[in-house]
Amino acid sequence: MSETTLAADTGRPTGSRPANRLRAEGRVPAVVYGQGMEPVAVSVDRRELRQALSGPAGVNALISLTVDGATHPTIVKQLDRHPLRRTVMHVDFLKVNLDEDIEVAVPLTLVGEAKAVLSEGGLVDPAVDTITVRTRPNTVPNELPIDVSELTIGDVLRLSDLQVPAGVELVDDPDMVIVTALGQAAEEEPEVVEGEEEEEAAEGEAVPAGDEGAAGAGEGGGGDADAG
Repeated sequence: MSETTLAADTGRPTGSRPANRLRAEGRVPAVVYGQGMEPVAVSVDRRELRQALSGPAGVNALISLTVDGATHPTIVKQLDRHPLRRTVMHVDFLKVNLDEDIEVAVPLTLVGEAKAVLSEGGLVDPAVDTITVRTRPNTVPNELPIDVSELTIGDVLRLSDLQVPAGVELVDDPDMVIVTALGQAAEEEPEVVEGEEEEEAAEGEAVPAGDEGAAGAGEGGGGDADAG
């Protein structure tokens, strides 16, 4: 993993209004903590942050964060974005020890073309977007590829099928499904309940006029008898 540098300014006031003013000035409110240091409220330049995270490692980039003249190895622990504009609103930097393992989520990448699945109108469906690994901060892989070219409909790939570089350990259950080859969904025909057709046919038949008269006469006779 390549390492990048980023300068952070300290002494920023906390609160929503000062934070909004910082964002208007092109800076991002942030905090850095970890490895025995007290949390420090800082801010970083938005463009420099974007550049630091635009490399192959993305948000898993190892960042040398300069704070008050001291440089700390850090990774982005949390990145908060605006729900609509998707601009970065706040960043948590975690100070790490280069000699100790950390757990991070690494993107899962599908490699190859599952021709047998596509030829039958199916699709290859990744069950997860990222895979959690445990490794040293400077050996975090940029991505974890898995070959799907030999899949047929109904096949599944599990975490145990994933090959990882030396020094990288998978954290989750080896039996966890990470990719599924799905067939084309069959169109369901409307279910007909037994007897439904006969009922609909009976409702559509007209009642004979003579029957209606008979029914009316019966009702009338019953009323006279009650009155008497």
